Amino acid sequence: MVNAPNAVRAIAERLETAGFETWCVGGAVRDALLGHPHLDWDLATAATPDQVRKLFRRTVPVGLDFGTVGVLDDHGVMHEVTTFRRDVQTDGRHAVVEFGASLRDDLARRDFTINAIAASPITGEIRDPFGGRADLEKKLVRAVGAPDERMREDRLRALRAIRFAGRFDFAIEDGTWQAIVRSAPHLPRLSRERVKQELEKTMEQVSCPSRALALWRDSGALASLIPLLASQDDIAFAAADHIPTPGRTRRRERTDARRAHRILSLFLGLDAARVRATLHDLRFSNADVRTMAKLAEHWTTLFDVISTELTASTSPDDATIRRWAAATGRPQLASFLRLAESRWAAGRARGITAPPSARADSVYRRALRIAYRDPIELADLAVDGEDLQREGIARGPALGKILRLLLEWVVAEPARNTRDQLIDRAKNLAPDMERGIGDAKSQG
Repeated sequence: MVNAPNAVRAIAERLETAGFETWCVGGAVRDALLGHPHLDWDLATAATPDQVRKLFRRTVPVGLDFGTVGVLDDHGVMHEVTTFRRDVQTDGRHAVVEFGASLRDDLARRDFTINAIAASPITGEIRDPFGGRADLEKKLVRAVGAPDERMREDRLRALRAIRFAGRFDFAIEDGTWQAIVRSAPHLPRLSRERVKQELEKTMEQVSCPSRALALWRDSGALASLIPLLASQDDIAFAAADHIPTPGRTRRRERTDARRAHRILSLFLGLDAARVRATLHDLRFSNADVRTMAKLAEHWTTLFDVISTELTASTSPDDATIRRWAAATGRPQLASFLRLAESRWAAGRARGITAPPSARADSVYRRALRIAYRDPIELADLAVDGEDLQREGIARGPALGKILRLLLEWVVAEPARNTRDQLIDRAKNLAPDMERGIGDAKSQG
């Protein structure tokens, strides 16, 4: 049963009263039939965009060339109302549409049968000319009409089919799958922004992304679009299934953080420079690239070390944990350990030796307490560069080296973090630092 919200029914009733046939279409109908919640209810109508805008006081020109007008309901929620249309030309990325089509024509241009079902928000009548309800019962993703034609019309449909299969745990009908495989070499025609968006949607909507990622790989889509990941192992893909949702933050922030961690988990263990280049190529923001690339760099130096420590017979001491925190930096420690636990969980699920979850959880909580209690960064030291210069201890390159050595000394034993002890230590270190820099200059 499809029960559209009252606001959607009100929009449809106004259009129908004005003489324009109107139906709910797309994902909301599909999800309602599956019993899933859905927030975005779209309408298809015989009215043209101009006619829709005349009927409603508050509208937004979402995509007039494609027949779409956003209609704001009494609560300010926007609902997309699109004129019945058919495609008259497409290049695999953009379509030229023609208005004046019938509902059947409009449904015929859609990608998969499960998305080509219409429901009247007023009477509840269902129109299903391509057998979408039967495919929902069969748990099957099947193209509307000829699969190769659907893929040529919009290359993104290959990735959408995989996402739907992963999201709903459906199979992909054989003819549709073969068309996806044949479409894979043409996928680089998609903009990098669209590829990034589809990857993000997969990581956000699919409970176990590893299955979708395996389909990306097996179809050839991964090699075409993100070649760095094409040779990544199954454990890295499975790790994304085990990324937890961070707590104590707003829902949107939790969703964004989980999605970012899932994406990053795919790249861990690969060359950090290539990871950075790939993320830039996928149009991630500079800030996101810096954060993710830094974690990828830490992974290459720390993951095996931490894994070994946590599988040993005794738990790591505080000094060891402080060194981990100093290496990652205080803000990134929690993310690193969450990503590590997801990789360990994926390994345990496959019978691979990994730190026990209870120990990993215990060390995670200890690590966060230690990182925010003890000195692990240069800014935590009881002295800074100006203090050392005022004491006449060092300046120039030697100054930075001495501060880093002081931090290592304090990380090993936080009680050493007093001004007097650090000044004395710096005075002892200075001659060797100055001599080493002098020797390097003479050799240069």
